[in-house]
Amino acid sequence: MHEPDPGAYEREAVSPEADSDEQQVERALRPSVLDDFVGQERVREQLSLVLHSAQRRGRAPDHVLMSGPPGLGKTTLAMIIASELGAPLRISSGPAIERSGDLAAVLSTLQEGEVLFLDEIHRMARPAEEMLYVAMEDFRVDVMVGKGPGATAIPLDIAPFTLVGATTRAGLLPAPLRDRFGFTAQMDFYDAEELERILHRSARLLEAPMDADAATEIARRSRGTPRIANRLLRRVRDYAEVRGDGTLTLGTARSALDLYEVDASGLDRLDRAVLDSLMTKFRGGPVGLSTLAVSVGEEPETVEAVAEPFLVRSGFVARTPRGRVATPMAWEHMGRTPPPDAAFGAGIETDTDESVTP
Repeated sequence: MHEPDPGAYEREAVSPEADSDEQQVERALRPSVLDDFVGQERVREQLSLVLHSAQRRGRAPDHVLMSGPPGLGKTTLAMIIASELGAPLRISSGPAIERSGDLAAVLSTLQEGEVLFLDEIHRMARPAEEMLYVAMEDFRVDVMVGKGPGATAIPLDIAPFTLVGATTRAGLLPAPLRDRFGFTAQMDFYDAEELERILHRSARLLEAPMDADAATEIARRSRGTPRIANRLLRRVRDYAEVRGDGTLTLGTARSALDLYEVDASGLDRLDRAVLDSLMTKFRGGPVGLSTLAVSVGEEPETVEAVAEPFLVRSGFVARTPRGRVATPMAWEHMGRTPPPDAAFGAGIETDTDESVTP
């Protein structure tokens, strides 16, 4: 089964021209130096030591693996690494490298000291992974010439480089690949104070006057994710410009976020649809993923990758061996009273093939 890209579901459905504008704005909001990067304090300190140590030795830093949910700053940190080193940055992704030849073409053209960023590295083709092992360790690629019994591997030296890999599913990385990274950074969700600092910086760059209370409100609904915080900030700015005087106030923020169906806890339309279906159609569960997805008109991969992580992390949904269950917190949030048997979903059966997939 094709594995979904969790980050893809966070992108808004807009025209290509608008999408290009949004991407340009998003790039403009990214910090370019490590000192301007907000949050991830331990990762920043560790990464700073890795980079400065390598610079003192006059060598390329160890390869870096960044792991964590989408939207936490992995791509931004890759750009900062290249900026701090004063090195060129080459950007690609795991799904784009389908054959070992694709990877060989990239590696053979790298300049000395260049930073290669591979997003969603766990989705790279297996033959390319095996080539990458040698490239990371020995700065060499073996190019196959010919076919069949007469095929010959010709070693080709490549310039020393630094690989920065990003993944949302570190457990899917083969151990030989994971072990070749000299530094692994585990990205965590941001707290509200860190998001407020990010929002104030972004508002200044957008030249959008914003009250402190508005920043607090947006941060509270941003699911601990800077990408979402900046996206909501842009929507609140749009609302303030069209229906207000351009100033982002608490009232403006609440009105805009309500219009875009982001509630006080950060739940969006899909999140609430999942909870509503769990409660009204399945009496709180348990229910299997596929059945739940069909009930809300979405693909199972979308529910699993987009809605479920936040609902589980926030305590609204529990995953059990028999399926998904709405928690008492979810019933309270939706303003409903659970039936007596809702705690464990007594009497509700899941499909046989789903009961083994919590």
